[in-house]
Amino acid sequence: MTVRKKGTQRKGERGTIAVRGYGLTPWSRAFVDVVEGRGADGEAAADSRHITKARRYFRDRHVRGLRIGAGQVTASVEGTQLEPFDVIITTRTVDTPTLAGLLRDRGGVAELMRLTRGEQPPILGELLVPTESADIATDCTCPDDAPRCVHALVTSYEIAAEIDRSPLTLLTVMGTDLRDLLAEIDSRPAQSPAADDDSSSGSLRPDDFYGTSSPLPPLPSVPRMNPLTALDSSDLRAALRATGVAPADIAETIDELGDLYDRLTATDL
Repeated sequence: MTVRKKGTQRKGERGTIAVRGYGLTPWSRAFVDVVEGRGADGEAAADSRHITKARRYFRDRHVRGLRIGAGQVTASVEGTQLEPFDVIITTRTVDTPTLAGLLRDRGGVAELMRLTRGEQPPILGELLVPTESADIATDCTCPDDAPRCVHALVTSYEIAAEIDRSPLTLLTVMGTDLRDLLAEIDSRPAQSPAADDDSSSGSLRPDDFYGTSSPLPPLPSVPRMNPLTALDSSDLRAALRATGVAPADIAETIDELGDLYDRLTATDL
């Protein structure tokens, strides 16, 4: 019997089955490292015995009813008892306005478009991925009092596998999403120009009725933005298809449009 799932294939007595994997991408691997206790703080949150057993649970699909919400993940894990154990994983969520501001400061706004292509942009990853064990709290109904029980670990591996499939999963796990992030970036008001001094804000001269000799006010300071990031990705793809771009060439065309826009805005006017 062949299980039609992505992964490395292995042969056994009953046929060929898929070997499941997780931690295959940078964001997913970083998430697993923090859960297992190999984050920046160096604290050992899980021992090798628990990790080995959790990996076997992952391969054998012991997790049921995985639900990934904003800042919280719940699941049931079949263990050694008749009834499954309930697991809750809670993250120290990010603040969307703060994240949007940091992306602006570090020039990472343009990276958001790469998420729609399944990529994991580095600047966003540095700001989003948890870095220490305290960023991820686990709770389980099992009697194991270890910092990370087997059931919490295998649930984390399922989360990592979802992050491998879609980077947007990590945004949800950390309490935000792409729509809210883009809306926050678009809602930031432009910096207002400095107030005019008294000499330039006076009334018009009687002999200059039309104001032809009066100084013009300064132009507003408008923050630069990438139209490819501001556009809804589905609308952009529909527009490209309408112009005759083949579906297989849409991603490459978006990249070329991004390069063209970068060249057009390379020099300040």
